[in-house]
Amino acid sequence: MLRSLHTAASGMLAQQTHIDTIAHNMANVSTTGFRRLRAEFQDLLYQQARTPGARTAGGNVVPVGVQLGQGVRTSSTQLIHVQGALQQTGNPLDVAIEGQGFFQIRRPDGEVQYTRAGSLITNPQGQLVTQDGMPVEPQITIPQGVTSVNIGSDGTVSVTLPGSSETQEVGRIELASFTNPGGLQAGGRGLYRATAASGQPIVAPPGEEGNGLLSQGMLENSNVEVVTEMIDLIASQRAYEINQRVITASDEMLRKTTDM
Repeated sequence: MLRSLHTAASGMLAQQTHIDTIAHNMANVSTTGFRRLRAEFQDLLYQQARTPGARTAGGNVVPVGVQLGQGVRTSSTQLIHVQGALQQTGNPLDVAIEGQGFFQIRRPDGEVQYTRAGSLITNPQGQLVTQDGMPVEPQITIPQGVTSVNIGSDGTVSVTLPGSSETQEVGRIELASFTNPGGLQAGGRGLYRATAASGQPIVAPPGEEGNGLLSQGMLENSNVEVVTEMIDLIASQRAYEINQRVITASDEMLRKTTDM
């Protein structure tokens, strides 16, 4: 009965982690470029009261053993890198990636991190930066007073100067891709950090090395599906309640035993 108490408690803790993950996904349903998390679980070690295949005293092989499970634990929370729906904004500095790849962002400490959020603006120096003021890598500067900004599907950034009908190229956005994007480390603010699990970034222009193309005037929405999250929430809540009932039943059995 004590085993069942600990086993059911591990189930409740696992479902609590699952609900925490769902809550995080739901909270970011409107976050640009957000990637949903999926909680993964695995069973714990088994107590081998009788090992399958062992031999009895009479020399016979035990066809089926007695294995007592110890419960469950959270093995990982995996980033699901599925394309989110694209939303047209009309803002010339909003850019969405159609396909694989990440924008490169240089943090104040010099580290380059990665994001799918392409809601860009210009700082007082004319540099293309994120909403937090961190510049795009490689840095691109938009001259003051331009009449239009064009970002091509291949990442080429061109501007039209006053009094001229010709465009002038001022830079090119490059994307980074990873062998295992699920191994990226989420750092908040829509940014991800490369790790040994993700592999080193493969930097190339859009449309090359497996990278997607860019769409100007559009943003990628979160890939969270509200209906799916609600179904998972209901299932997780029921699983939590069942484990709670197991603890109640084990406690009642233990009480009756101590009253004997």
